[in-house]
Amino acid sequence: MAKVTRDAEATKAKIIQNAMLLFAKNGYEATTADEIAKACSVNKAMIFYYYKNKAGLYSAVMSYALGAIHDEIITTDKCCISPLADLEAFIKTYAAYCDKNPYLSALILRELSDSGAHLPEMMFASLRKLFALFSEILHEGEKQGLFHDIEPMIIYFMIVGTVNLLITTKPLRENAAKMENPLNTCSDCDIDEISEYIFKKVKLMLEVKE
Repeated sequence: MAKVTRDAEATKAKIIQNAMLLFAKNGYEATTADEIAKACSVNKAMIFYYYKNKAGLYSAVMSYALGAIHDEIITTDKCCISPLADLEAFIKTYAAYCDKNPYLSALILRELSDSGAHLPEMMFASLRKLFALFSEILHEGEKQGLFHDIEPMIIYFMIVGTVNLLITTKPLRENAAKMENPLNTCSDCDIDEISEYIFKKVKLMLEVKE
C-alpha cells in the first residue's frame, strides 16, 4: 500500500511540473490535456482522475507553487529576529524559488496580463495569502518604528514584479548583451545578486532615518 501511495504522489508531481511548463509556454487556452498527458507519459484519463479537468489542474499547479513559496518563507522567517530580517528573507526566498522554478514567473505574469481570466479561487487564495504575509512584515516594521510611509501592495509589486520580469526576460537580456554596442542588461547577474540589490534598495526606501 505504501508503494502505491508513493507512486501516486510521484505521478501527481510529474503532472504538476509538466503542466506548469506547458501552461507557461502556451497559455491556458492553448494547452491541452493531451499535450500534458504526452509530456508526462501518462494516460489523459489519469490526469482527470487526479484533477477532474484542465481548470482543476491549472488551479492545482498554481496553488502548489505559491503554497510552496509561502511555506519556504514561513520556515525562513522563523529564524529571523526582526521585521527587517523578515523582509530580507521574503525577498531572497521568493527570488530563489522562482529562479529554481522559472515557469512560475511566466505563469504569474501571463495570468496578470489576462486580468486574472483563469484565476481559480484556490489560486487567488494562495496569492492573497502570500501578499498577506508580506503586508504583515511591513506593518510590524512600521509598528516597531523601523519602517515608514508603507504602501504594501505597491512595494509588493515592486519586488515580485521585478523578480518575475528579470527571470522571464533572462534569454532576451543575454541576447541583448551580445549585440553590437551592448547595453548593461544585468545578463551576468545571478539571483543572489539580484535579490540582494532589491533588498538593499527597498530597505533604503523604507527605513526610518535617524
